Amino acid sequence: MDAYPLLETVDSPAELRQLERGQLPQLARELRAFVLRSVAQTGGHLSSNLGTIELTIALHYVFDTPRDRVVWDVGHQTYAHKILTGRREAMGRLRQWGGPGGFPRRDESEYDTFGTAHSSTSISAALGMATAARLTGEDKHVVAVIGDGAMSAGMAFEALNNAEGADLLVILNDNDMSISEPVGAFNEYLAKVFASRFYNTMRRGGKEVLAKLPPVHELARRAEEHVKGMMLPGTLFEEFGFNYIGPIDGHDVDLLVKTLANVRKLKGPQFLHVVTRKGYGYARAEEDPILYHGVTKFDPAVGIVPKSGGAPTYTQIFGDWLCDMARVDRRLVGITPAMREGSGLVKFSQAFPERYFDVGIAEQHAVTFAAGLACEGMKPVVAIYSTFLQRAYDQLIHDVVLQNLPVMFAIDRAGIVGADGPTHIGAFDLTYLRCLPNTTVMAPADENECRRLLTTAFQMNTPAAVRYPRGSGPGIAIDPALTTLPIGKGELRRSAKRRTHRIAILAFGSLLYPALAAAEELDATVANMRFVKPLDAELVRALAQDHDAFVTVEENVVAGGAGSAVAECLATERIALPILHLGLPDRFIDHGDPAFLLAHVGLDAKGITASIHARFAQRTPGAWAKPAA
Repeated sequence: MDAYPLLETVDSPAELRQLERGQLPQLARELRAFVLRSVAQTGGHLSSNLGTIELTIALHYVFDTPRDRVVWDVGHQTYAHKILTGRREAMGRLRQWGGPGGFPRRDESEYDTFGTAHSSTSISAALGMATAARLTGEDKHVVAVIGDGAMSAGMAFEALNNAEGADLLVILNDNDMSISEPVGAFNEYLAKVFASRFYNTMRRGGKEVLAKLPPVHELARRAEEHVKGMMLPGTLFEEFGFNYIGPIDGHDVDLLVKTLANVRKLKGPQFLHVVTRKGYGYARAEEDPILYHGVTKFDPAVGIVPKSGGAPTYTQIFGDWLCDMARVDRRLVGITPAMREGSGLVKFSQAFPERYFDVGIAEQHAVTFAAGLACEGMKPVVAIYSTFLQRAYDQLIHDVVLQNLPVMFAIDRAGIVGADGPTHIGAFDLTYLRCLPNTTVMAPADENECRRLLTTAFQMNTPAAVRYPRGSGPGIAIDPALTTLPIGKGELRRSAKRRTHRIAILAFGSLLYPALAAAEELDATVANMRFVKPLDAELVRALAQDHDAFVTVEENVVAGGAGSAVAECLATERIALPILHLGLPDRFIDHGDPAFLLAHVGLDAKGITASIHARFAQRTPGAWAKPAA
């Protein structure tokens, strides 16, 4: 007997809409089981997807997708959407090279109406689509699905403020969870009625009485959602011009279908409040939705088993350093935009709660908040992913750099990130940071150097950034001391033995080690540059004097990156020298295994060697080959 007899008959929303409404609860059970089994085999986002099963079914059942547009916020809650829109068989390759992405992508399916992976964009995008439909005279519905964590960001309210008169449905998927625990006044605003003594006393007392009268109890159960709607402060959204509906049970697929069918008939901006539970249907994920937010392969019957031992990740190195530095300097303040776990701040938040600030999904606020702290003599450390710092670039320039404030940025996920794909890649930070005045930019090559450069950055009294990759380093022992490195100074790690056709590889960051491996094959010199800004011009000049060509290596786009800094330095010094720039290509890199992706773009040892041979061996065949031993 098939494990998913009903689900296997649904390969498109059109087939879904052929089902009887009474079949939808069975479909939800099968779909939830399929998602759990599939993600356990591939890894990916689990809790958020288990929480949106019924909502996804109801949306595609009621609306005429893909003609009607459904825009998902963040996008890590769309596995059920992918399965129901023709990608069920491909889920075994989820987030792997050539397989489906972990987020909606316009180039993957016509049902993915807007590419997402960053928070709080759905209402703006959906409003644009609704406005376009009005201007072109098309009769279509547009729906934005946004989580309560994403709803707390300013961009969502900017969109609400401009939605007056639009035929737009905004669904708030309220699961009381973002990636980390939700914070801020808005979350409290949504939660306070459900936690109030009056509400819960009325609810419990009423149920005890009505349970003795079954017909009345059933009537009360159905009326309960409407009572909640009266008691919740839905007037907030009504002030924006929306018709507020709810909250309703997001796991009652029949109720969702009925409600959406009614809302579909309404004109103007509608706001539907849906209450779900992250991890719903899998007890372990319900109990610990953060642990099961993003998972690697695991056995659902056993659950996630904590790994023991192994090399520390750069994220862990930062988290340990932050606690150590906080113990010796009371001015240190740690700030994260809703990424406590991902950025390594869990231990810091527990040890120094009064100096820990999770500002929610509000990167712009995080940076300017840090600037305000720095104005008053504090030493703020903003822990942020490279791809998320892009969202606060204006604040970085105007509020920190222009005022030359001592804000330190610990930039995680620099370079290739693997399965999360092009939306999360840290490909641009060296470029967008290097052009800023007053700013020091550092790229450690290994674990111990990361700790030392973090200390160096913190001790500065000007803006400073340390960027480091996802995952573990090469396994270098870590000195627990809080020692610094000379600012703007690199180091020579290998000297070529040959006397002619000498190549110097200038490596920035974690690519030092594949560069060293390539240099052994080629007999090349290798410099660990450490600093992108200020560049070690003295080292560059010295290398130029006794080498015939330069190769720069970085895990950043070539355009405007560290290699460009070397070329500018040579031009300033009026040194004419052949130079090969190796880095990330001028295109977005798809999802896949990080080691595979580095090899794919030629940034492993083999690729670096091949690129150098291709560029320089053709100039004088054989002359650039490694001399015989």
